[in-house]
Formats: sequence, C-alpha cells, structure tokens
Amino acid sequence: MVAFQVGPFTIAYYGIMITTGVIAAIVLSYLEAKRRHDDTRHIFNLVLIILPLGAIGARLYHVLDQWSYYSQHPSMIIGGAGLGIFGALIGGAIGLLIYTRWQKLSTLHWLDIVTPGVILAQAIGRWGNYFNQELYGYPTNLPWGIYIDPAHRLPGYENYTHFQPLFFYEFLWDLLGCVLLLLIGRKWRERLLNGDIFLSYVIYYSIGRFYLEGLKINVWTIDNIPTARWITGIAFVVCTVILISRHYYHRPTPSS
Repeated sequence: MVAFQVGPFTIAYYGIMITTGVIAAIVLSYLEAKRRHDDTRHIFNLVLIILPLGAIGARLYHVLDQWSYYSQHPSMIIGGAGLGIFGALIGGAIGLLIYTRWQKLSTLHWLDIVTPGVILAQAIGRWGNYFNQELYGYPTNLPWGIYIDPAHRLPGYENYTHFQPLFFYEFLWDLLGCVLLLLIGRKWRERLLNGDIFLSYVIYYSIGRFYLEGLKINVWTIDNIPTARWITGIAFVVCTVILISRHYYHRPTPSS
C-alpha cells in the first residue's frame, strides 16, 4: 500500500514500518550498550554489516519459501518483493559474529545488547504486513477478525471476508517479549551469563511462532509440518538445554 510519493519515488507503508523498526532497534541497542557501559560506537558499526547481511538472508529465506513460484520466475529472485524473518535473523547474527570476532569482542555479550531491539523491530515491522494485507490466518467470525480485500485473498478462500490477524498476534507477542527481556536484564542482571538474554529471546519467540504457524494458510512444509515449526521447535529445545545446562555447570560452589 502506497503512503505517499516524492517526485518519481513511491514510499510504501511497508517500507516505512520496516525502517521505523530498524531505527527503534538501533536506539534501544544504543541505550542498552550505554546502560552496560559499553562503547556505543559499536552499535553504529554493527548496523553497517548487520543490515545488508540481514536483508540478504531475509530475501534468500523468502525465495526458498516460495520456490515453486521463483523456480518459474527466476528474474524475480533479485529485485522482487518479499522477506523472511528467519533469514533476516540468521544473516544478522552472522554479521554480528563477523564484527565481534574482528573487533575481538564477546559475541554473546553483544548479542544480549541488541536482542531486545531486534524483537522490538520485529513487533513494529509486523504492521507492514497489515498494510500489505498479508500474514493473516484462517477465516474467522471473531470480532477482531481482519477484513482482507478480494485481491489479497489466497486461492480457495475468495468467498471469505475476515481472517485471523496473525500480524497483530505476533506484534503483541513480540512487544511483550521486548518488555520481558528488558526486565530480565535488569532484575536478574547479577545472575545472568553472557548470552542468556539471547537464549531467552529464542525460547520465547519460538513458543509464539510455533503456535501461530498452526493458524497460517498455505505455508512451506516439510513432511506436512510447517517449516517454521521445525525451525522454532528445534531452536526451542536446543536453546532451553543450553540455558539450563550452562547455569547448572556455573552454579556457585558452596563454601566449606
């Protein structure tokens, strides 16, 4: 959906929401770095590598997700619309790893710093799905069901008008997650190990996304199970085991 035009340039609401999310992530990450007494200049340097790699990852994931279409329209792979959040997260994490290794910084420490900003950006970015009339679920009669224009209804659902607003569900889940991560980082800061905020984020986000995938229409599946459920299910188990085990082995030894 077009927001406005500046000369020959068309500005879409989707782009505005993504940009707003990125700015919010940068600001919150800056504040977190400052609170932890770290060099805030690293935040702006990280942006230069995380954003392009995140964008590449997001695009690659979307192309794989919609390969049945792109295999028939290869010219649309580069320059077409569509992004995938899992690809963005993987690409961004690779970018952070490259930068922290280069600067000899703690990767886990800086993952903890940027993580609350990342999930905040996800929350804000979901409103771009609203303006594009995408990321909706099965038809519903619930009072908060969202109206979808006929042109944006998926095949087989042309006669339905209102659908589950999955974008809004994830917006609320992500916003709550941001608040929880900030509270955890403050209330239990003396007990936290580097990487705990990041692990908590993966566990938390995986729970919400695993559930919401069951409400989506025509998703990418592996063995008839949504691919996102495979990803989030495995991520949840792995990160939960890591979080519990690292605290078990780092328990303070009782004094004799």
